[in-house]
Amino acid sequence: MTMADRSSLKIVGFIFATVTLAVMLTTGMVVKGYADGLYTLEGSSDALHEVTDR
Repeated sequence: MTMADRSSLKIVGFIFATVTLAVMLTTGMVVKGYADGLYTLEGSSDALHEVTDR
C-alpha cells in the first residue's frame, strides 16, 4: 500500500466513525424520549383507550 492509500483509508474511517457516533447519539435520545413519555407512537393512545374501555 502506498501512503496515499493509508491516508485515504484513515479519512474514510473517520467519516464512518463520525456518522456511526451521530446515529448512536440520535437513537439514544429518541429511545430516552420514548422512555420518558415525551414521544408516543401515532394512534397508540387511541388503541390504549379502546382496550381499557372494554
